[in-house]
Amino acid sequence: MAGESTNAVEIRDLNVTFATDGGDVHAVRGVSLDVRPGEVLAIVGESGSGKTVTARTILGLLGSTAVTSGAVVVSGTDVVGLDASGLRRLRGEKAAMIFQEPSMALNPVFSVGWQLAEGLRAHGRISKAEAKAKAVDMLRRVGIPEPERRVNDYPHQFSGGQKQRIVIAMALAMQPAVIIADEPTTALDVTVQAEILDLLRRLRDEEGTAIVLITHNMGVVADLADRVAVMLHGEVVETAPVADIFDAPQHEYTRRLLDAVPRLEAADRPPLPEPAAAPLVVAKDLIIEYPGRFGRRSTFRAVHEVSFSIAPGEVLGLVGESGSGKSTIGRAIAGLTPVAGGSLQVLGTEMLGVKEREFRPKRREIGFVFQDPATSFNPLLTIADNVAEPLIVHGQARHAGDARSKVDELLEAVQLPATFGDRYPHELSGGQRQRASLARALALDPKLLIADEPTSALDVSVQARVLELFIELQERFGFATLFISHDLAVVDMLADRIGVLHQGRLVEEGTGAEVLGAPKDPYTQRLLASLPVPDPAEQAKRREEWAALSS
Repeated sequence: MAGESTNAVEIRDLNVTFATDGGDVHAVRGVSLDVRPGEVLAIVGESGSGKTVTARTILGLLGSTAVTSGAVVVSGTDVVGLDASGLRRLRGEKAAMIFQEPSMALNPVFSVGWQLAEGLRAHGRISKAEAKAKAVDMLRRVGIPEPERRVNDYPHQFSGGQKQRIVIAMALAMQPAVIIADEPTTALDVTVQAEILDLLRRLRDEEGTAIVLITHNMGVVADLADRVAVMLHGEVVETAPVADIFDAPQHEYTRRLLDAVPRLEAADRPPLPEPAAAPLVVAKDLIIEYPGRFGRRSTFRAVHEVSFSIAPGEVLGLVGESGSGKSTIGRAIAGLTPVAGGSLQVLGTEMLGVKEREFRPKRREIGFVFQDPATSFNPLLTIADNVAEPLIVHGQARHAGDARSKVDELLEAVQLPATFGDRYPHELSGGQRQRASLARALALDPKLLIADEPTSALDVSVQARVLELFIELQERFGFATLFISHDLAVVDMLADRIGVLHQGRLVEEGTGAEVLGAPKDPYTQRLLASLPVPDPAEQAKRREEWAALSS
C-alpha cells in the first residue's frame, strides 16, 4: 500500500486504546483517512472526539500507555511499530508539528536561531555557519522582520504571533511532507490569526506541503481547509470537501456542530427602557498605569482616558486584542487594579484613591466569572463548598453546610443537578465547571457581573449552551454585565452596546448594528475583516477585503 500510494498521509483502520487506572479507554475506533500533497485536511470535533489523538499518531507521539493497531503511512513509512530511532528520523524529515501554545514549544534560555539550527544539525551533517544561514532564511520565509538581527533574539523578545511564526519555521526546516497543526491559532488575536492562516495557505500553495489541521474553530476551517473530517466519540462520522460540509452536512452531529457556531449578525437589539436609577459604572477619562519594575523604568499606561457607562440591567461588551486594556478595565471595576487618573465610579464609590476598607462592602454586589474555572476553583473543595465561598466570606453563612440550600438553588438555576454539589471540580466537564462558576458569581445576588472571556476555553456546542444560559440568567436576575471578549460574534449575540479598545483607547462605541454593521474606525474595520466566518464562499471574499485593508 505504501509503495503505490501518492498520498502524503494514509491512515487505515486506526484503533488507539489507553490503559488507565479506571480501565481501558478506546479513544480512536477504526479511523481511515488520507491527505494528499498540497492539501489541507481539517479534523474537527469536540473535546474527547479523538481528533488530536488521531493526528499525534502521525508522529508517534502517544506515549507508553497507548496501544495502537492499524496502519499510519507517512510518505511511504508506516509509523505504527517504528522504534525510537525510526521515529526520530521521521519527525522533522517527513512530518512535523505546530503546537497550540508557541511559548511551550520554544526553550526560553536559547536564542531562536540556536533552536532552529539545532533542529537542522540533529538531522544531518551541516556546519554551524550553514545552519545559522538556513535559520535566517527560514525566519525570512515566515515573515519575521530583520531576520539577520532577530535570529539572535530570545523567545520572550517576540510577540505571540511572531513566536507562532518561529514554531512554523522550525516545523518547515527539514521540508517535511506533512505538517500537523494542532489548534495553531487558538491562543492568537484575530488579526494575528489571519496572518498565520495566510502563511499556512502560502505553504500549501507554494511548497506543496500537506497540512492536517486540528481545530474547533469552524471559521478557521472555512478559511483554510480543502476537506473536512468530522469526529465523534473516536469515530469519523463524515468526510467531505469543505464547501459540502458547510452547504449540505450529512450527519446530524455535523449539523449540530455548525448550528452551535455563533455568527456575526450585527443586528440591533431592542433598546433597553430608560433606566430609572443612575448608572452602576461611570468612567470619565479613565487612566490606568502599571509601575515600572524595581523603580528603574517609567510607568506603563495600559488605559488612556477611556469614558463609558453601564446602566442597571445593561450588557456592555468590551472587545479588543491582547494588550488592549479590556481585562485591566474589568479588574479596576472589581477593585483589583488601582486607578491612576480620571474618574471611575463603581456602585456609587469613586475608585480613584479608594481604600480597601471603603470598597469592601461593595464587593458583595459584584460577581466575577473567570476565563478558566478550572484554575479559579479550589480543587480540594467540592463544587458546593466553592459556590458557598462568597456567602461565607461576606458573613451570610457560617459554613458550607449553612449555605447548602442556597447552593442547591443556584446550581438548579444554572441547570446543574443539586447532586453535582458533592463532586469535585475535576469531576465536571469544562462546560459544567463554567456553569458552576456562574452559580458562584450569582451567589450574593450581584447588581453587576464582570465576565472575562468566560467561554473562550469551551467547545462550540458547549459555548452555545453556556451563552444561552447566560442570556436566560441575565433576563431573569436583571444584573448589569461587563462582558470582556475577543470573539466579536459572541459579544454581538449578548451585548446591548459594544466598545472597541485598541492600545488602551476606546476607538468606537455603540450598538451592534453601529459598531459591527457599519464600523467607522479603521481598527474596527480591520478587526472585523480579520474574523473568519463559517462559510467558505463568504470567507474567500472577506480574505480579499482583509488583504486590501492590511496592504
